[in-house]
Amino acid sequence: MDIGTRKALIESAYADKSLRSDSAVVEAVHWTLERLDAGLIRVAEPPESPDGPWKVNSWVKQAILMFFGQSAMKVEEVGPFEYHDKIPLKRNYAGAGVRVVPPATVRYGAFIESGAILMPSYVNLGAWVGTGSMVDTWATVGSCAQIGRGVHLSGGVGIGGVLEPPGATPVIIEDGAFIGSRCIVVEGVRVGREAVLGAGVVLAASTKIIDVSGDKPVEHRGFVPPRSVVIPGTVAKTFPAGTYQVPAALIIGTRKASTDRKTSLNDALRDFGISA
Repeated sequence: MDIGTRKALIESAYADKSLRSDSAVVEAVHWTLERLDAGLIRVAEPPESPDGPWKVNSWVKQAILMFFGQSAMKVEEVGPFEYHDKIPLKRNYAGAGVRVVPPATVRYGAFIESGAILMPSYVNLGAWVGTGSMVDTWATVGSCAQIGRGVHLSGGVGIGGVLEPPGATPVIIEDGAFIGSRCIVVEGVRVGREAVLGAGVVLAASTKIIDVSGDKPVEHRGFVPPRSVVIPGTVAKTFPAGTYQVPAALIIGTRKASTDRKTSLNDALRDFGISA
């Protein structure tokens, strides 16, 4: 079967549960997970042009959801650790050229590109992590999240996952971005290439992302423009019980175009006095 035939089988079986036990559907689901694990297909594909939209392959997420139903609970032992789950752990890091520091955990169906580094952390199935990226200590990469190349997820960062609805856009952290300690990025937010999030920034779909670097504020939602330097902030919101401050994110400047990623990050932290 070719990819188009398998895609059609998965979409039909996702819509009609009675088809899910068919041997061709089972094969198509397992074929999809194998290629997800090997990085040959992705839940979301980068745009052809830098400012274009990402393409979400909803049929791949449908396959992941059906894979859970096809899989049985199993005990898996790794040294002194015991696991009991439907999804096996990823294998062959040495062959893949990935550095993994114990007890980092990656589930089968996630792809880690050669040259990535995983400190003690967690990466869920369907996720994609690019070369040169570091997932630092106790950072989590949720299901289907897309982490670009040369990204640094600092200690304790929480990158949200999404499986349902299948058409929902996952969290996307583009190439060269720096995500500071204890940041939370969820609900399909896209962080543009080489952006810097200072420590503790919280970004959800409804979070106001306000550029305060000019004469007038410019508001974004769900998207941090490339090379932006972002810190936590608050905005006033009125409720029946009164007016209170709710979390926001403030764009206070941009990385310098004249410097490389490492130098511009240092400059951003020094020039704007933010924590990472």
